Amino acid sequence: MDVPSPMSGTVEEVHVQVNDKVSEGQLIVSINPGAKEQDAPSAITSDQPATTHNTSTNSSAITPTADLTTQSDLHAEIVVLGSGPGGYTAAFRAADLGKKVILIEQHKTLGGVCLNVGCIPSKALLHAAKVISESKEIGEFGISFGKPKVDLDKLRGWKNGVVSKLTKGLTGLSKQRKVEIVEGHGQFSGPNMIDVQTTNGLKRISFDAAIIAAGSHVTKIPGIPYDDPRVMDSTDALTLQSIPKSMLVIGGGIIGLEMATVYQALGTKITVVELADSLIPGADKDIVRPLHKRLLTQYEGIHLKTKVTALTAEKNGLKAQFKGDNVPTTNSFEKVLVAVGRKPNGKAIGAQLAGIHVEDSGFIPVNKQMKTNIPHIYAIGDVAGNPMLAHKATHEGKLAAEVAAGLKGSFDAKTIPSVAYTDPEIAWMGITETQAKSEGIEFEKATFPWAASGRSLATGRDEGITKLLFDKNTKRLIGAAIVGSNAGELIGETVLALEMGADAEDIGLTIHPHPTLSESIFFAAEIAEGSITDLYMPKKKL
Repeated sequence: MDVPSPMSGTVEEVHVQVNDKVSEGQLIVSINPGAKEQDAPSAITSDQPATTHNTSTNSSAITPTADLTTQSDLHAEIVVLGSGPGGYTAAFRAADLGKKVILIEQHKTLGGVCLNVGCIPSKALLHAAKVISESKEIGEFGISFGKPKVDLDKLRGWKNGVVSKLTKGLTGLSKQRKVEIVEGHGQFSGPNMIDVQTTNGLKRISFDAAIIAAGSHVTKIPGIPYDDPRVMDSTDALTLQSIPKSMLVIGGGIIGLEMATVYQALGTKITVVELADSLIPGADKDIVRPLHKRLLTQYEGIHLKTKVTALTAEKNGLKAQFKGDNVPTTNSFEKVLVAVGRKPNGKAIGAQLAGIHVEDSGFIPVNKQMKTNIPHIYAIGDVAGNPMLAHKATHEGKLAAEVAAGLKGSFDAKTIPSVAYTDPEIAWMGITETQAKSEGIEFEKATFPWAASGRSLATGRDEGITKLLFDKNTKRLIGAAIVGSNAGELIGETVLALEMGADAEDIGLTIHPHPTLSESIFFAAEIAEGSITDLYMPKKKL
């Protein structure tokens, strides 16, 4: 591979011969930094391949071979590019370990997409949507409320207040840890230098180690007039500029359905088109089915195996053209939300100038210590590979900071849970049933219907399901999926059970509080064990 020079200068002595084997940290060349800067960084080649996410490596921290502080405005032992959940976690952990840390963020507030225009504001609005929906449904219990009056400015202000409280908290935590914040767009200019374009001009930051936490951006599809303000992405949708009478949601994944949930509760007529044969394609169909059934009663239509081939901006609306098995009968919408995924920002940070390998997709390959092919540069979060989830990024950020500080460690999570904060919620972790079948994994399935749950019935929402998958031979838990109220809060127990190597008996012998939704996990384990009493399960004939 190409190994970029850590600095500009003249090569005075080469310490290895062609075909020599070299190890990490070995002195290869001596460079005189006083010489005139060259047009391109010097490099030597090696047949060592770039590392991948499942390759382990030495955990020693890497430091530059020469002093670059004379060429920079600021110097950090560890610099973090991006202040999302992964980035600020990395910066704070590195500071706690005694390192001088600089955190680079292009926006005015810390927190990245998640805190500012993603996870947090969407959950605030989803809570409001949930209250509106419940106020209507509780009429079946004999309690009636008038039609909700929505003060959009006040709702928007409340959502922004939630975001502000968290982002200000991050600023306070940065000050407490003496993490220096540099606001501006940062790009690598070398393997030990990042140039940041700030409002006051260019600022050069040299570093001993860098952690890339540059995140991702929304995916765009052809044939969409993105310059029309009636076409929205998730960021636009969260601003709540207005509540349209009708909206087409392109993409039936988590982001699209969460935004559809908010707007439907506020009064918008929703139509969803999804190219796959199921909503939320990553989850098992049986888990998605209760959600799909409920949404059919709320939306104008859900059209699977359907795509938008063109979208034309007209005076009275956005006119869509569809192709698929079951295209919508209506083709004109007041607004359109495009929610077809996100792409990593690996190609937007000047990585090639640091010698960092970036895939065509924008992902940056890393090993189990989050190291890129440049050993003192790490990558975490969305830019380091799927799944693009904040809780994955925070764990990777903490690990990268610890390794960069000289501690030993590796990313060895057995599973990363996923949650769709729809109504009902959907959550899953480990191996899905679909995956197990396609990979020929022998498993046993135990499914508990929430219609047999006292707590579920008491809340008037009995459509839920808890499904556990166990290895057929060891009986250990290998996967779980839940659909129902607060599924996202319940899935954590199954993650811990998988990480601890729990089997059906371990879960079935764990006393759960009654009556709770968490009992559904306990009941499913009892089904697997054949010992459940809350349901009648006929014995299988031998």
